[in-house]
Amino acid sequence: MSETYHLSFDPSDMQVDAIHAFLTQSYWAENIARAVVERAIAGSLCVGVFAPGGGQVGFARVVTDRATFAYLADVYVLEAHRGHGLAARMVTALHDHPELQGLRRWMLATSDAHGLYAALGWTAIEDSTPFMQRHFPYVYGQAAQ
Repeated sequence: MSETYHLSFDPSDMQVDAIHAFLTQSYWAENIARAVVERAIAGSLCVGVFAPGGGQVGFARVVTDRATFAYLADVYVLEAHRGHGLAARMVTALHDHPELQGLRRWMLATSDAHGLYAALGWTAIEDSTPFMQRHFPYVYGQAAQ
């Protein structure tokens, strides 16, 4: 990865407009409201990646109790900045974060980045029988609640 990019965990560095602009167009959070993004950031441990000029070009967050479980979400790098290992660097930084050590389980959902996560030690759930979910795939297209 080029050393011209830098990571930050500082919540005040997160550029909510940039994060929202990407997420609202993503396949997993299409039409998400800015207020929802703000609440998600406030309730998560976030990392951002920043280009030399200071613009945010990537983001990832973990929803966690900081004791037993972590859910990795909203990992992205803007297309113009892909190919520099930035997503891997963000995920690795989260893996290594002092508040996330000793967790029993990490989880994520992805439709298109299995190779990235496999290279970082993630595995597919072989037997998903014990896992259940409540899933509302169109919630962001509904009126704000």
